[in-house]
Amino acid sequence: MKLLLVEDHKDIAGVIFDYFEIKNYVLDYASNGLQGYELAKTEHYDAIILDVMLPKMDGLTVCKSLREAGIDTPILMLTARDTKDDILSGFEHLADDYLVKPFDLEILDSRLQALVRRRKGSLANRMLTYGHLSLDMNTRVLQREGGRYALNPSQYTILKCLIQKAPDVVSKDEICDALWGDEEPDSKVLRSHIYQLRSLIDRPFEHAYLRTVSKVGYRLVAEGDE
Repeated sequence: MKLLLVEDHKDIAGVIFDYFEIKNYVLDYASNGLQGYELAKTEHYDAIILDVMLPKMDGLTVCKSLREAGIDTPILMLTARDTKDDILSGFEHLADDYLVKPFDLEILDSRLQALVRRRKGSLANRMLTYGHLSLDMNTRVLQREGGRYALNPSQYTILKCLIQKAPDVVSKDEICDALWGDEEPDSKVLRSHIYQLRSLIDRPFEHAYLRTVSKVGYRLVAEGDE
């Protein structure tokens, strides 16, 4: 696990470093909020340990600024303040967890592991996979064998339906309902969307996933499932 520790108290930082390095964690360190903010924006971390009271930029501001910048790395905040309002303030600034000083290092470790497990589960729930196809439901980006393909809304809706039922057939009516609801589109419109999707995800590769089932609909077929 790779952690970022943002803590201006060197004695506390030293104790945390010693504990986690013995457990073979990788740690980066920042002694002020601004440095911590820059590291968190530019480097990948599994979790961030963030003190509240920091020079140059306080921990609450760091946390909220990271969230506004789209950084969703789990953040556990450390503070000497233990009032209800202080704790609620941490969560209001979009921290994931809160630990009051002095704290037990084993508790800190357990909290961090729980945050990382939760995030991995959340990320997994945002991905649909079938064979070598992986569809990110947040970004609408399809990955196949190293390639990344941005899908338009219609392509995304069709592929989502196909992956969720793969390798079973998805009827034309099911796809049309997902795309247009009660509206009745021209049949040529669906064929056009399928053609564009097939050109995008299959044409560069030897194996074709997207198959037409005559008079019924469409399905995905992975290699080995012919």
